Amino acid sequence: MKNNNIEIINELDKLFPDARCELNYKKDYELLIATILSAQSTDKRVNMVTAILFDKYDIFSLKDALISDIENIIYPVGTHKRKAQYIKIVAQKLVEKYNGTVPNDRKFLESLPGVGRKTCNVVLSNLYNIPAIAVDTHVKRVSNRLGLSKSDNVLIIEQDLMKIFPKDKWGRIHHQLVLFGRYICKSTKPQCDKCPFTNRCLYQKNKI
Repeated sequence: MKNNNIEIINELDKLFPDARCELNYKKDYELLIATILSAQSTDKRVNMVTAILFDKYDIFSLKDALISDIENIIYPVGTHKRKAQYIKIVAQKLVEKYNGTVPNDRKFLESLPGVGRKTCNVVLSNLYNIPAIAVDTHVKRVSNRLGLSKSDNVLIIEQDLMKIFPKDKWGRIHHQLVLFGRYICKSTKPQCDKCPFTNRCLYQKNKI
């Protein structure tokens, strides 16, 4: 691994020594559903609706819940009608096949509605410590600005990051890049004065 990439690991460790998923969950299925809800939404907003959703339903009652009730609860996260359908089907599948638990099975998880590679990586990494890097909008932006990947394709970005960083660092680096993009390397008005990577940042050079 190149020295400048070791520098990224060291600086991110200083900035976010306790980096973790900011979605609130107590049970494995809660993380899966929260991650589905997080698409085109913020973790803060998701945490608001899941506090209500999981207080009212567990995975077994959720599979029989009225779609309209799910829609009303998750309305603030956006695309609530589609996500309500996803949640109900996911609950049904988990109960039918795994007694309500989330399996360590990528193929099964990615077959569920609303679950793509990013969501699957988040779930497997956090629940089962599977080495994985989930590329969301924050990771994509940071990767491009820091020259870690030149691609706009999230799958290629994931592959580029997996080549750059040691496998045992993937889960931690994912969370750190998310937090770095969320709080420092923002889409608009990034806090460049707090950034330790200005010497390599393409944002200041090309405004990307």
